[in-house]
Formats: sequence, C-alpha cells, structure tokens
Amino acid sequence: MTKAFRAELIDELLGGANTKEAIFGPDGVLKQLTGAIVERALRAELQAHLEQEREASGPAGNRRNGTSKKTLQTEQGPVPLEVPRDRNGTFEPVIVPKHATRVPGLDDKILALYARGLSTRDIQEELSSLYGTEVSPMLVTRVTDAVHEELSVWRSRPLDSVFAVVWLDALMVKMRDDGAVKNRAVHVAIGMTREGIKQVLGMWVETNEGAKFWMRVLSELQQRGVKDILIACCDGLKGFPAAIEAVFPRTVVQTCVVHQVRYSLSFVGWAERKALAADLRAIYTAPSEQAASAELDAFEAKHGKRLPMIVRSWRANWERITPFLAFPAEIRRMVYTTNAIESLNYQFRKVIKTKGHFPNEDAALKQLYLALRNVEKGWKAAPKLWRQSRLQLIAYFGEERMLAQ
Repeated sequence: MTKAFRAELIDELLGGANTKEAIFGPDGVLKQLTGAIVERALRAELQAHLEQEREASGPAGNRRNGTSKKTLQTEQGPVPLEVPRDRNGTFEPVIVPKHATRVPGLDDKILALYARGLSTRDIQEELSSLYGTEVSPMLVTRVTDAVHEELSVWRSRPLDSVFAVVWLDALMVKMRDDGAVKNRAVHVAIGMTREGIKQVLGMWVETNEGAKFWMRVLSELQQRGVKDILIACCDGLKGFPAAIEAVFPRTVVQTCVVHQVRYSLSFVGWAERKALAADLRAIYTAPSEQAASAELDAFEAKHGKRLPMIVRSWRANWERITPFLAFPAEIRRMVYTTNAIESLNYQFRKVIKTKGHFPNEDAALKQLYLALRNVEKGWKAAPKLWRQSRLQLIAYFGEERMLAQ
C-alpha cells in the first residue's frame, strides 16, 4: 500500500518544481530527495548503533566522528552522500554497506538488460541515457558473473518425485572451444508438475545432441529426486526413446509428430506441401490409433508409389508417433509435439542472435539462465483445463503413479 504524505509536505519538498526536468532531471528534486533520505536513514542507523554501544560500555563509549564522502549509483543517477562515521570504527551501515557504490535496484536493471541480449556497451549506453548513470564494463561483468553461484544452485536443486509430462530437446549455440568457434548443443528439459506448472529442470552442454548424452541427463534428473515421468516428449533422434526407457522404464515416450511431418514434407517442393500436409493431418488427427492406421493406408494408396520414403518413415516410427492417440484431446495437444520446448528455444534465440558467439560454456549458460528467469515469470499458473487433464491422467496411469510421493 502506498504511504500517504501530507500535501503541505509534498509542496515543501517540490519547492515550486513543476517541470519534468525540475523533478526528474540530473539535478532534479527526486535525485536530491533520494540523497537526503539515504543520509537521514544512515544518521538514524548510526544513532541506534551508538545507543546500543553506550548501553554496553557506559556514557564514555563510542561517539560520532564526522562524515566521509561517497557517490551512490542509483536509478536516479549518481547521488553524492555524506556517510556518518563513528570514532571507534565499529559502525557497519546496513542500508548502504561499506564499499557499496550502487543500490540493488541498479543491479536488477543491469541483469534485466543483459537478459534481453544487450552487450556490455549497450547496457552502459542504456543506463547513461535513462538515468545519467555511468557504469564500467567491469561493473557489468561483476554484476552478471554473480549469477553463476545462483545458476549452480539452480542446476543441482532437488526436483519433484513425479512429473506428468517432460519435454526434451536441444538448442545449438555457438561457443569458443579449444580456440575455435563451434556449435555446441545445449540440452534443455521442461517438466510439467502434477499441479500443471511448467518449469525448466536443467540445461546441459555437450558437443552434439546424442542419445547417450540424453541418458546421462535423465540419470541426473533421477539422482535429483525424479522417480517417475508419465509422458516424455522428444524428437525423432535415433535411440532417444530407448535412452528414456532405460532410465524410466514405465514412461510413455511420444516422439514429436510435427518433426515427422516436417521430415515428410522435405521430400516435395513448396507447391505440393500444402496438399500433402492436409493428407498427413488426416493421420495424426484421427480419433484413434485404428482410425489413424486406416488413414495411413489411404495415404499410401494415394502417394505410396511416388513417395514411398514417406510411407516407410511413418510405418517405421509408428509405435513412437501414435501413443498420444490413446489420450483425450486436452492431453493430446500437450504431448503430440515438442512445441513447449521449441517455444522456449525461440526465446533463447532472440537473446543470443546478437551475440555472435560466446567466449565459453559458462558465459552461454549465464545468458540463457537470465533469459529463462524472464520467460518463467509467465509460467506461474496451470493451464485452464488442467484439472480435467489431471483427472484424465489419473484415470489412465492410476492414482498410484499420479499421486505418488
């Protein structure tokens, strides 16, 4: 709740200032008021410190000892301060700690700008333009590097015992490795909890995306507390479903239908794709696996002689493509594609496209993690139909798995 101030006090503080420049400018009222409030709070903090020491050592104890100058970088720009001191040097300010030269809000601004993919120079120019605050490249690096500890804790945090759905995919990111710039695969896992909340379970970097590395990722998830995954969604990478089932043998593995459709369309020219896509759509939108099989037969009768490689691909992957057909429509929409993770990767690409390449793996993960923090702010609520979907999952998998601890 906003604290109400007397109108007379506000008028006195404004002192007749009635323009944007006079209020928000480099020497405006807001900046002067910030300095005055911080100095007043520091004096009150010192007074409380001295009273506490006098209670312990008597009237002849510690006393005030003038002030020292400091410039505090704030959202209103650089604010000069007179920081009070004590004679014994035992005063440790909490509001503006010793050696601190900026307020936490400025760090948040730097992190927010960095998360959007801005370079160090862009961040300097942005802060200078908005607040008249000059920050050094070293400060930007120091603020963003402080995220590494948070990232390390996040990557090793314990996870829920059961996830309703997990989506698995990889994003290629350019990084410098052994003196050369290379594409490296950032493996990403998104889980949907039994309460319907999405969360990124982790990010892992490897030279290439491969089934063996995915098995290591899944084993790590298991070590962090995941006992069961009801449905796992992945692309058509060879050996990927087997890798999932090796770690979580009861999991229903659904390969991405959209990837299968894209592969099929790659065999024809642009002029034919719309009509062919409509024929393929009849297969994966069928009401049941039996009906889908009939639609595949019809597709083969129509296109099999000319495009046998498409039919062979669908039949070879049929057991991995069709598990979603056993579920009601609400769950089908969630699991027939890896769009949930591809949407996240799209947000990642928007951030990293201005970077060219990263100097190392740590720098890439730092950037992606900061971008992820922004994306996850929109994932706080479950889908509107989640209650119904949850009941459907319980009916299909049983209470023992869906409600296990």
